[in-house]
Amino acid sequence: MTWGQAAAVGAQALSAVGIEGALLDANLLLAHVLGRDRLTLIRDSERALSALELAQYSKLINQRRERKPVSRIIGRKEFWSLEFEISDSVLDPRPDSETLISAALKQIPIENKNYMIADFGTGSGCLLLAILMERPGAWGLGLDYSYSSVRQARVNAFNLALYDRARFVVGDWGETLSGSFDLILMNPPYIASAEVKKLAPEVREHDPILSLDGGKDGLCAYRAVAPQLRRLLNPEGSAVLECGFGQASQVSKILDSVGLRVFKTHCDLAGIDRCLSIAKA
Repeated sequence: MTWGQAAAVGAQALSAVGIEGALLDANLLLAHVLGRDRLTLIRDSERALSALELAQYSKLINQRRERKPVSRIIGRKEFWSLEFEISDSVLDPRPDSETLISAALKQIPIENKNYMIADFGTGSGCLLLAILMERPGAWGLGLDYSYSSVRQARVNAFNLALYDRARFVVGDWGETLSGSFDLILMNPPYIASAEVKKLAPEVREHDPILSLDGGKDGLCAYRAVAPQLRRLLNPEGSAVLECGFGQASQVSKILDSVGLRVFKTHCDLAGIDRCLSIAKA
């Protein structure tokens, strides 16, 4: 079987179980098996797979048919044009979260300034590390409740040659921190507990529950972090928080109650209010 034929057969198998983007997924899995990029697959589509390569590819296609995400199968995910290793302990980086990066960069516009940045619930470290890549004068601290997540974020910082400007520690919404920050990032769990079971199997069965479940109304993390943001932000500093569909006004009220104000709401590519830029009132 040629590379091109294998990609087509794999895509057909994925489409048969209702997976959207089946051809892309099949190509990503085939590229992983072959150790090549997708452009090479297209260019050399007439090359033949070995029996071992075909067996490995078929195994990965079956995993995807069972709704395991491609990123979980191959152990990495692209975010902000950077590659991050992921594990079972961290949230799979979402394209929607790139809205937060765009919003955050506007709050720290000077490329080489020595900004101090914190990332609460850092997970893979993708938010903080993407910002540090764009702002070479900045320094960052990432916190996460899970030691396994902290360890994964450290690996990604090392792989991206950012380890000298990023530190990752175990912590919970900044309660143990002192000092002040120019920018605070946060993508908290914001799915209401009763809604978690309704999520797509790729999410509910593979993302860590601590990264999804935001309590009864999905807003528990915002209530916990709001007073810490007020305490830890520089007088001229700002925070950028991701939120779920329809939550922007509720989150704004929580922040307002502790003396913070939302000065801009940012929409993702689907036009959904995705994150909030915040400062002291």
